[in-house]
Amino acid sequence: MNKLSSLLLVFVAAFAVTGLASAESSDSKIVIKNKSAWAIHQLFLSPTDEREWGEDQLGQHTVNTGDSFTLTGVPCRAYDVRLVDEDGDECIVEDVGICASDNTWVIDNEDLVGCQVLTQGE
Repeated sequence: MNKLSSLLLVFVAAFAVTGLASAESSDSKIVIKNKSAWAIHQLFLSPTDEREWGEDQLGQHTVNTGDSFTLTGVPCRAYDVRLVDEDGDECIVEDVGICASDNTWVIDNEDLVGCQVLTQGE
């Protein structure tokens, strides 16, 4: 369906590798760096046990190629994450553990194209 699923899988792996566990008491700071050829227009979070999407975390911002955006104040817990790129391609990765300080997510062409290939078969 879109190019973003593998990107979000990379996020899940990054959090798992760094041993980031849910710790309800603190908030996260996450820098999103877009090194892809596509702008990221929306990013939504939903607690995994609720499946109700919150506000677009990017608001009026677009994370253009070469730009970064910092999400702050995200409570530590497991989320489903939904990204939408400039083409309207959308993907959801479930159960992403977010609890970190000063972590960086890098989005590149390989992630986005890989996601598009994976989801077109669904």
